[in-house]
Amino acid sequence: MNNSKESPSLRAPSAGATGTVALRWRGSSLELLDQRLLPAQERWITLESASGVAQCIQDMVVRGAPAIGISAAYGVALAARHAEGGDWPAEIKLAIRELSASRPTAVNLFWALQRMERVCDGCSSLSEAQKQLADEAVAIHEEDLAANLAMAEHALEAMGLSAGAGTSVPISVLTHCNTGALATGGYGTALGVIRRLHENKLLKRVYADETRPWLQGSRLTAWELMRDGIPVTLNADGAAAAILATGEVRWIIVGADRITANGDVANKIGTYSLAVLARFHKVGFMVVAPSSTVDMALESGADIPIEERDGSEVREIRGISLAPEGVPVFNPVFDVTPANLIDVIITEKGAVRNPDVQGMRDLFG
Repeated sequence: MNNSKESPSLRAPSAGATGTVALRWRGSSLELLDQRLLPAQERWITLESASGVAQCIQDMVVRGAPAIGISAAYGVALAARHAEGGDWPAEIKLAIRELSASRPTAVNLFWALQRMERVCDGCSSLSEAQKQLADEAVAIHEEDLAANLAMAEHALEAMGLSAGAGTSVPISVLTHCNTGALATGGYGTALGVIRRLHENKLLKRVYADETRPWLQGSRLTAWELMRDGIPVTLNADGAAAAILATGEVRWIIVGADRITANGDVANKIGTYSLAVLARFHKVGFMVVAPSSTVDMALESGADIPIEERDGSEVREIRGISLAPEGVPVFNPVFDVTPANLIDVIITEKGAVRNPDVQGMRDLFG
């Protein structure tokens, strides 16, 4: 792993990708924006091995289910690039296993790795594998960007704000964690919808939960939206109810790390609470995620493995103590929002309103 302190343009190189980007593929290396340091410092880390990519995923240099999957795909391509001529399939499979162990909840990770493994299995030589795996990783990246752009259109239609819906008054929304270009291959999922509202002059303001304990809302979402000129107000997680009580917010828009066959959604811890608040205040609750996040093999949210991280992430921030030393901490990274609290799930394939088993099956098979 090579650390680079360069701070060149963070704009996505792909046509149609607007806003900040979190990762850049250079053919022989993968560059990741170290999101742990934002907003104070913009530092890129250059990676030349699958092990380096796996470590960065585990350490949350890169985060967000789609970005994790894309990064892992590039990690497999790097493993192929550096494989020896002997038992090269075994070397690549070993890298896939290492990458799959980096984070347990985001299904995009396993989806991308399974896709890369199928490509590897179809190759008869190392040179073929090197080319095909690199091409497949790029395809996964490009498809994610295209999916984000499609989801923005589907979401506005579901909100009754699409082109041809008549003159609409700009609305305010609330979001949780970071679901923008930093968490995806570009543009964003939930923040992609917010971007499209802003582009269409339909956005009044975004309220961004700070999102404890990693503060993705304050460190990443507020930074990303301000960087792209989108009006944002940062709020403490506990202030969400007071904001909804004013009646200003029309929709809560969040992403997802895994969606099950009945429409239950695993997302950043605190999402479930927002869904309960939304239902009480009669505010729309929208989940936006690519179809790679949907896991039809799991019947419900009870089947989703929920990652728990070290208590030090809650007891302290960047080495500064916030709690008594040694106090026990409950620190799940995600919670599960029941489908009956969700108004609509948006993927690039379309919308599932009031999600249930039949609605999910109709769209995803």
